[in-house]
Amino acid sequence: MTEWEPVIGLEIHVHLKTRTKMFCACEVVYSDPPNSHTCPVCLAHPGALPVPNLLAIEHTVKLGLALGCEIATRALFHRKNYFYPDNPKGYQISQYDVPLCGRGVFVVPKPGGDQQVGITRAHLEEDAAKNVHIGGAGGRIGGSAHTNVDFNRGGTPLLEIVTEPDLRSADDAKRFLQLLRQTIVELGISDAEMEKGTLRADANVSVRKRGEAGYRTRTELKNMNSFNFIARGMQAEIERQIGVWEAGGEVVQQTFDFDAASGALTPRRSKEEAEDYRYFPEPDLVPVEPGDQLVERARAAVPELPGTRLRRLEAELDFDLAEGLVTSGRDRLYARTPGDRRAVANVLMNELAGKGIDPEAVDGDELGKLVGARASLPRPVFAEAIARSGDEGFRAEPYLAEVAVTDVGELGPLIDTILAANPGQVAAFRGGKDGLLGFFVGQVMKETGGKADPRAVNELLRAKLAG
Repeated sequence: MTEWEPVIGLEIHVHLKTRTKMFCACEVVYSDPPNSHTCPVCLAHPGALPVPNLLAIEHTVKLGLALGCEIATRALFHRKNYFYPDNPKGYQISQYDVPLCGRGVFVVPKPGGDQQVGITRAHLEEDAAKNVHIGGAGGRIGGSAHTNVDFNRGGTPLLEIVTEPDLRSADDAKRFLQLLRQTIVELGISDAEMEKGTLRADANVSVRKRGEAGYRTRTELKNMNSFNFIARGMQAEIERQIGVWEAGGEVVQQTFDFDAASGALTPRRSKEEAEDYRYFPEPDLVPVEPGDQLVERARAAVPELPGTRLRRLEAELDFDLAEGLVTSGRDRLYARTPGDRRAVANVLMNELAGKGIDPEAVDGDELGKLVGARASLPRPVFAEAIARSGDEGFRAEPYLAEVAVTDVGELGPLIDTILAANPGQVAAFRGGKDGLLGFFVGQVMKETGGKADPRAVNELLRAKLAG
């Protein structure tokens, strides 16, 4: 496979954080009953006219600046024509050849050096409604399966970002998406949560021989709802295409769904080309002219970007780049937490980030006490303390008293007792079932109330079981 080179481009859709929809005054609410936020405009009643959402335009310009894009002085909305039940007008208002944000470059810091990912465009459009499938394999209503349509989502401001085919591995694409997502969140323009559908990403994947000029036939991957699933789906498609070419076949241009549970790629339909949509300028909307004042206002609102922050912190923290330490909140908490810089950084990346704790709520002095005592605290105690560190009035002292039991003189007799009480498991371990070590560790932790140092327990157990 080393002679093959993946070629990946991404299309990312982001729900913008606005109070109302893109072209009408209906509120954007995701949790309310179906079809409770609709009007003649978003339901496409005859004679209803769209009015653009200014905040959505400002959000788009702000992200365009963060992506290094050229900001258009004059952009056009177009009609993208297609029929589908979730599209009441029979077309989607989008942008085509004159988008708000043109060519740009997004820089992704990597341990081996920066990677520059070209941005083809970032344009503004309205989202479709949501199809709700009822019946089918899960049951039938009225004798047949059917689909309802919830128009609450229809008309939500949607920002589409299209990259150049500059990514050369599934891991690179995952890293790009994670950094892009963090950038969007810190700009304050979207929650960008894949699980909720406010961030969606499709991947265009092809392969070619290393050193080969041009591109081979690509396929598209859809319906992937996490960064890990996206990476797995792309890797599966890369391996599938390599297998097709090496077997003397031809890759067919099509769209796949990736099933994360089974790892299967399922063909969906033939890929449409742009000309199938019969784009033409939206006759009910005048051109959008952001103007210098709007652009400069957006530029002033762009903070230090996560990619820039990663490079700034890399030398200071003296460890390889990791996406875990990218949020401004953890950066500020790092700056005010005393103690070993590397240890503090590891806790911020692996503990606070993993538990979803707001770094702004954590007292740096109290966190520093926990980090300093980390080696002497039982893992369950340290984990509970970190989980509580964002609580109002949190203090580290009660947890610091729970020193781990590491004394061999105290642990040795206890381990002897446990081994004597479980002769069958001892014999099985010595017969090759290494997984039983976890059973013995669990017994020791239970007897010590979780205070035993797992490393000390492991070493003692292995020594005694070896005898």
